[in-house]
Amino acid sequence: KMMLGTGAATSAYDDIERARTILLCGANATENHPIVGARIKQAVLHGAGLIVIDPRRIELAEYADHHLALRPGTNVPLLNAMACAIVEEGLVDEEFLRTRVEEWAAYGAFIARFTPEQVAQECGVEAAEIRAAARRYARETPSIMFHGLGTTEHVQGTEGVMCLINLALLTGNIGKPGTGVNPLRGQNNVQGSAHMGCEPSNLTGFVPIADGRSLVEGVWGAPVPTVPGLNLMKMLDVAQTGGLKALWVIGWDVLLTNPNATRSRHAFEGINLVIVQDLFLNETAKEFGTVFLPAASSFEKDGTFMNAERRVQRVRKAIDPVGSSKPDWEIICLLASAMGQAARFSYDSAGAIWEEVRKVWKAGAGISYARLEAGGLQWPCTTEDHPGTPLLHTTRFAQAERAALRAIDYRPTDERTSAEFPFLLITGRNLYQFNAGTMTARTKNSLIRPSDTLDIHPDDARRIGVAGGDQVHVASRHGDARLPVRVTSALRPGEVFATFHTAEIFLNRVTGPLRDRYTETPEFKVTAVRLQAASGVASPPHGAGPPAY
Repeated sequence: KMMLGTGAATSAYDDIERARTILLCGANATENHPIVGARIKQAVLHGAGLIVIDPRRIELAEYADHHLALRPGTNVPLLNAMACAIVEEGLVDEEFLRTRVEEWAAYGAFIARFTPEQVAQECGVEAAEIRAAARRYARETPSIMFHGLGTTEHVQGTEGVMCLINLALLTGNIGKPGTGVNPLRGQNNVQGSAHMGCEPSNLTGFVPIADGRSLVEGVWGAPVPTVPGLNLMKMLDVAQTGGLKALWVIGWDVLLTNPNATRSRHAFEGINLVIVQDLFLNETAKEFGTVFLPAASSFEKDGTFMNAERRVQRVRKAIDPVGSSKPDWEIICLLASAMGQAARFSYDSAGAIWEEVRKVWKAGAGISYARLEAGGLQWPCTTEDHPGTPLLHTTRFAQAERAALRAIDYRPTDERTSAEFPFLLITGRNLYQFNAGTMTARTKNSLIRPSDTLDIHPDDARRIGVAGGDQVHVASRHGDARLPVRVTSALRPGEVFATFHTAEIFLNRVTGPLRDRYTETPEFKVTAVRLQAASGVASPPHGAGPPAY
């Protein structure tokens, strides 16, 4: 949003099939975003080129023309090196730079410091391979890029995305069919929840409080705060010092998924009232919940989801809510009524709420329920005869005619390996268990993947004396956990990978406190650890889950 004026995907998924080159950075798409991942794979099988930037040899790396297996935490220097190669070799789009881009001269001088030869050792990727990937992205156009949590969950996560945008601006790969910069969101309505005001600095429509206050106050008939509230990480910071007395958690197992679990526990201990609203009694509710409000699933309610390509789609109730559960909006209205605010929360349906959303969100004003019956629409869609907008930034950017290149210097994470902690741990999701396992761990998926595993290179497994299915003790500067080993050559020696859905293992006791300076996103992707065989501990059923690729 800082660079382009809109914090959202610039393209549509249909642009995957229009692209000649696809760049995938920090996203294991076939496991974590299977629909998009399948489309990328099909596009490559039909002739598109593929560049994968990921420390692990994920499935799509097997189909890639270039797999840049960088060291965790070095996204910024690697992407800067690609930009440097594009500039050095005269592969920039001169016309696009002249008409659509600012700060070109200053950026050109800055980026000259990041030659592939200078950063190769830090990144762990050969300079020739960096240059080859840069040439492919710049020459074989149109080129489209996708990025995920492997880009953003770093201390320079936001800046890593800025570096990707720099590549698109340098080469003119934005605002045209088959191009763009696209985040793969972590869940099916992440984009939508942010747009409904679920971030402390923005109102509905992802509009800053100062910009949207007048319109929203007019519709709501109530004042809007003049300063932003706190995001989750800052809430827990305040709770540590006794400054937060109540927390209402909706659809989020904060305790299990937050990093540095010991610190999170300490924060929760200082909160007097913890309300948990979820489908199931999650770990946060079990350990710290004061009140549990059972919520209905998406199959039990009407409403809308907004996916990662800005497409708003209808959700239709298939079954009645089970037991005493209710749709989230009904729970919120009932609680408001109990607090004496029934008149301000007098909605009778999800559709009535959506009508209010359209009043306060100009870019979505034309997306009516009636239109959504025929299929989803991508915003901006300002009037009811507007067709929606698959492609952003075609003639101008959201905030201005031009976008500025950003000089992003490299600031290495403080989470570094040492003689005491010689391995780098990466955490992430897998195909069979989703995120915290709040839903999937209660299904037969657990027969396929019964436990988190620690993926480890065969050389490292031999060095510490473990085999597949053996238990290993993982310790960091922040905490420790014990989990079964899965031996795989998909990682380089010295790097390990683990999922975090198993509450009994509680892997986030190991991850640390570092965060992105812009968004407070925790650095889940880089933790220095030591490993030790945990003898005498039984392995979980069926060993260590599915075979390694």
